Amino acid sequence: MPSKITRRTFTRAAAGALTALSAASVSRVLGANERVQLGVIGVGNRGDQLLDAFRTHDDCDVVALCDVYKPYLKAAHEKVGDGADTYGDFRKLIERKDLNAIVIATPDHWHALQFVAACRAGKDVYCEKPLSLTVAEGRAMADVAKKTNRVTQVGLHRRSAPVIEEAVKFLREGGIGKITVAKAYHLRNESPMGIGTPQDGPPPEGLDWDMWLGPAPKAAFNRNRCLYKFRWFWDYSGGQLTNFGTHYLDVIQWALDQYAPRGVFCAGGRFAVRDNRQIPDTLEAVWEYEGALVTFSQFNANASPGNRSGWELEFRGTKGTLLMQEGSGYVVFAESQRTEEMPALSPLARKENAEQARAVKTAMDSLPGKSGKADTALHTRNFLDCVKSRKATNCPVEVGHRSTTATLLARVALLRKQHLAWDPRAERVTNDDEANKMLSYEYRAPWKLS
Repeated sequence: MPSKITRRTFTRAAAGALTALSAASVSRVLGANERVQLGVIGVGNRGDQLLDAFRTHDDCDVVALCDVYKPYLKAAHEKVGDGADTYGDFRKLIERKDLNAIVIATPDHWHALQFVAACRAGKDVYCEKPLSLTVAEGRAMADVAKKTNRVTQVGLHRRSAPVIEEAVKFLREGGIGKITVAKAYHLRNESPMGIGTPQDGPPPEGLDWDMWLGPAPKAAFNRNRCLYKFRWFWDYSGGQLTNFGTHYLDVIQWALDQYAPRGVFCAGGRFAVRDNRQIPDTLEAVWEYEGALVTFSQFNANASPGNRSGWELEFRGTKGTLLMQEGSGYVVFAESQRTEEMPALSPLARKENAEQARAVKTAMDSLPGKSGKADTALHTRNFLDCVKSRKATNCPVEVGHRSTTATLLARVALLRKQHLAWDPRAERVTNDDEANKMLSYEYRAPWKLS
């Protein structure tokens, strides 16, 4: 059986699942002009940004807010207004019968439990990326969404940006020829102190630390483990590799029309900073796809541009290079050099080759790129529309799972210190049984993903 998994494969699967949807299978199907009632779990940082994005649309109401940190909850309530009730336990929010959809913007280790609970309660779900902390969690999330016929959107908001969709279409139609290399960069210089080395101590007033930990192992409170800095600790995150990397790998897989690598290797370490993080400050991940190599370079020790313009994504093909940036759009550069095989070509053949190369360059120079940005409001708009229409969103959970899986595999490869061969259909590593044990983890009691 072929291992290549394409967008077409998943489009058919998603369409089939949604075709089976009936009015009886959802708590209530909304009319086109009705307002969507939202509950938001996790309202600090990215959750606050999502509140702003959803509130740009006049056909939804945020009527329930949840967070384990009271200062965040207070600020969100002041922003939304008295029409929203507040909760410290997400389960009480999810059980509300008047909610049409749930927005999840909690730390990564919480996503699966809250997503599964929301689907089983008959709620549609918008979940931030990375979708899950482990591959097994992501598969469980995709499976329960299909079983319960829920509309889902993963927060890979570049999927809803017209300028990025245009660039992907250009790449898939051969705009720069055969793509053999795609590169992604995360550039941030944190040396020498990084996030610091605070001592363990009591949690701040208003923080339910045990609830924040949830299914993660019991740990003493340290301010670097909590709120945004959780991304530097393995129990809660895969670092910027899974945070920003999932954004980048999603666009790359979309452009390559492939939804799984054949294998991955990752190396790195704490080379530049001296703090209490667990996750490397510098790393390089390399994935092998059918006919292409893909890399993610994390240079926290060096903030200089990773390519000629310092853009976050770079696609190199046989006819040219395309650079892409979330907030800028994309630009295209034609290939300027070509080589001749030996023996040397005849003068006539060289002339024909030169004319062909000039024609390619002229055609590409007429398409230098386009400015534009990826706006989260467009992604939330797509979700609301699909909650009403029951159509597939721009990034349903199955797609988000596959994009997240690529980065989660790189995390495992980093910890195993070896190349991992991947079977995307079985979702198993084929050359390392110990790596397969790292595709899931045992939750701290009493939490269960069931």
